[in-house]
Amino acid sequence: MRMTMNISKRVRSAAWALGACAALFGPLTADAAQSSPDNTGDAALIAHGEYLARAGDCIACHSAPSGKPFAGGLKFDTPIGAIYSTNITPDRSTGIGSWTFAQFDRAVREGVRPNGDTLYPAMPYPSYARLSDDDMHALYAYFTHGVAPVAQNNRPVDIVWPLSMRWPLGIWRHLFAPNPQAFDAAHYSDPVLARGAYLVQGLGHCGACHTPRSVTMQELALDDLDGPSYLSGGAPIDGWVPSSLRGNPRTGVGAWSEADLVQFLKTGRTAHAAAFGGMTDVVQHSAQYMSDADVTAMARYIKTLPSSDPAEKPYVYDDTAAHALRTGDASAPGAAVYRDNCTSCHRSDGRGYTGVFPALGGNPVLQGKDATSVIHVLLSGSALQGTKTAPSTFTMPAFGWRLSDAEVADVTNFVRTSWGNTGSTVTASDVAKVRKTVPVAAPELPPGAIRSH
Repeated sequence: MRMTMNISKRVRSAAWALGACAALFGPLTADAAQSSPDNTGDAALIAHGEYLARAGDCIACHSAPSGKPFAGGLKFDTPIGAIYSTNITPDRSTGIGSWTFAQFDRAVREGVRPNGDTLYPAMPYPSYARLSDDDMHALYAYFTHGVAPVAQNNRPVDIVWPLSMRWPLGIWRHLFAPNPQAFDAAHYSDPVLARGAYLVQGLGHCGACHTPRSVTMQELALDDLDGPSYLSGGAPIDGWVPSSLRGNPRTGVGAWSEADLVQFLKTGRTAHAAAFGGMTDVVQHSAQYMSDADVTAMARYIKTLPSSDPAEKPYVYDDTAAHALRTGDASAPGAAVYRDNCTSCHRSDGRGYTGVFPALGGNPVLQGKDATSVIHVLLSGSALQGTKTAPSTFTMPAFGWRLSDAEVADVTNFVRTSWGNTGSTVTASDVAKVRKTVPVAAPELPPGAIRSH
């Protein structure tokens, strides 16, 4: 078993999609064609825009599986139906090639497309509202001059009328989305912290996944000045639970150093945990390409966020489970399942192998109240792709095809209560609910092999 931690910034989260980090730009109107600023073809500006687009992980949501980059078509399931990311290539008929800078800027920072309709809040424009004018010009230059145009029509939403009407989105936007206003660095005395705050709060839109939402689906906080809810962990997205990025000693990153966070963003793996779910895309497409200075700034800013739960106690390792397994005692519920399926990678002591198979003891994702991520990775497995600085790919196999709901529940409870972990327990019915929502399939057999029953 390969347990991982979701420290996701993208991971498909936003107001109604609860999990999209995409700007769902709508089709152009006939009067939208105007000329763009003269300097948008400048090579340096385009290169800067490409860097910003990577930092914002735009490609992850605006590219469908096996599709062309930024041509859209990626499906996001929402409580009222499916929506699809749109074509943001510079194709003049189906993309944004005829958009003026003002139209592009209003869509990104205000959530309003050229015809006046409000974008679905799967576009994290509440975060992008604080982007600087310079960065907006660079992004516009890149998407209009640095991206290959793709002629691909946008897919209409799969939402029935009257829920498909756009005007309620305008009300939501006026109530909960801030007006565009350049980031105020004066709140942070250290320029490195200010840069980190700008990236985390704005372009990185980390809060879109890692901040809880109200019943009306807006983020409870858009920055650290709004209170301790900011980055304190989000609701399940696509079967993964975004963890707290605050200083909580067990359920957050309180036990992590700044260097740990830098390593995680660059490679997706540390001595504490490894990326899973949408966060693997963030590392693969975005964070590994960011400059050392920017990744350090983000990590330093995150480390300034205090714990959202002052009563939470630090993790302390407990050798009881390890001693039992080493001496052949697998009588505890779930212990035999763990011994037979997990010890080769995560070891009897739950400490794994640093940089290869993450530790389970003290892993933040095993400490919280919601075990959805643990169940999901057990059922479906996970893969952590190699990066520039950590080129090896490691895979957690799926066990859902051969373990029953009761067995998955038992081993989930075992890892969440062993080695000093204090996570809540689950039942077989909890596993059954997750199984209905995630892909579970037996692995392909080699030619000529026969699966025994």
